[in-house]
Amino acid sequence: MTDTASADTSGAVTGGVRTVLRLEGLALFIGMTLLYYIWDGSWWVYALLFFVPDLSFAAYLGGPRTGAFVYNAAHSYLAPMAIMTTGFATAAPLTLSIAMIWLAHIGLDRALGYGLKYATGFGFTHLGRIGKPSN
Repeated sequence: MTDTASADTSGAVTGGVRTVLRLEGLALFIGMTLLYYIWDGSWWVYALLFFVPDLSFAAYLGGPRTGAFVYNAAHSYLAPMAIMTTGFATAAPLTLSIAMIWLAHIGLDRALGYGLKYATGFGFTHLGRIGKPSN
């Protein structure tokens, strides 16, 4: 997993590091979904909330800088981990469920290659370019 440095200046990871990050995302998705199952969470709630973080796409209507900021806020581990910690500390099942679903969503996105966004546009992520390049 040791890649040599490349001349790529896009800010995106490449090679084995990119693969490891995507596998970590897959592990997070599987782990949180399994934990939710063991927790005996409602699958209706899971289905209803799983794609809620993707509502952050709407922020791109305000431009790529605003869109990237809001998307990244909804797709980083910071908020759901704080919510999960709060859920454990207060023994609040719904709070824990929301955190697990949110983390599962982020994990699946990362496994599929949808990384945190750069302000240059939606297709520019820390995991590499997504979508078709414009000609």
